[in-house]
Amino acid sequence: MKDDQLPPGRRALLRGAAVAGLAATTGCVGAERAGAPGRTATPAAGPGALRARKPSAYRLRPMTGPGPRRAAPARPAVRRAPILRLPGRARAMVLTFDDGPDPRYTPAILRTLRRYDARAMFFVCGEMAAESPDLLRQMADDGHVIGNHTWSHPLLPSLGRAAIHEQMERTCEVVERTVGTPPLWFRAPYGAWNRAAFHLGAELGMEPLAWTVDTLDWRTPGTGTIVQRVLNGAGPGVVVLSHDAGGDRTQSVHALDTYLPELLDAGFHLTVPSRYRV
Repeated sequence: MKDDQLPPGRRALLRGAAVAGLAATTGCVGAERAGAPGRTATPAAGPGALRARKPSAYRLRPMTGPGPRRAAPARPAVRRAPILRLPGRARAMVLTFDDGPDPRYTPAILRTLRRYDARAMFFVCGEMAAESPDLLRQMADDGHVIGNHTWSHPLLPSLGRAAIHEQMERTCEVVERTVGTPPLWFRAPYGAWNRAAFHLGAELGMEPLAWTVDTLDWRTPGTGTIVQRVLNGAGPGVVVLSHDAGGDRTQSVHALDTYLPELLDAGFHLTVPSRYRV
């Protein structure tokens, strides 16, 4: 039966239902475009609309309401030289340990630091970290800073840019996978920096840190000599280089037991830098 053949009351009822249905449909579309909680906006139709989106956009994600947007962390500036000392830190020093973690020596160093409630930085090699993830977790749990010391400790200037990037990135990945956050600091093996290391480190969100005092403990000069080098070089903002792997580090372990309480008795605070600006 056509509309003009319906009784007037029936025609009015049908027209009202149609208007209500149109209003409801328009309201749903408007809510999706406005990003209503718990709903997903319908992508625009038309040729090429799906191709314009990246494949990762189609991965399943938890269905949650909209939350506050967090800005991405700022990438550190590309430096031309590594940081050697932390300025503006009166009576504060930084102890750093390279090449680990090593289950023969790192646990003893962690125990000593824990005994005196001191913090340190550990510049780890990725291949060592991958073999001892529990030691990385202990470092993070105790409040120490984990830095990137490449994957296998190569001489960076002898490598191409792609190889340097792989050395850095693989170590970033194993650290983040183990402790939940990527390293924010980087140290070149042997202190051999080049332009690619500075650029790639910045791209991966890391600052380059060298040292002020080198204990030369890798030469095993004797526990007493290591202690004297640390105490003689002590000062505000000083960064001390030692090792917890890469050879016999028994002297390094014993030296820490001696110079750490002496530094504390002299009024120094053994601390770690916070993020980037130093």
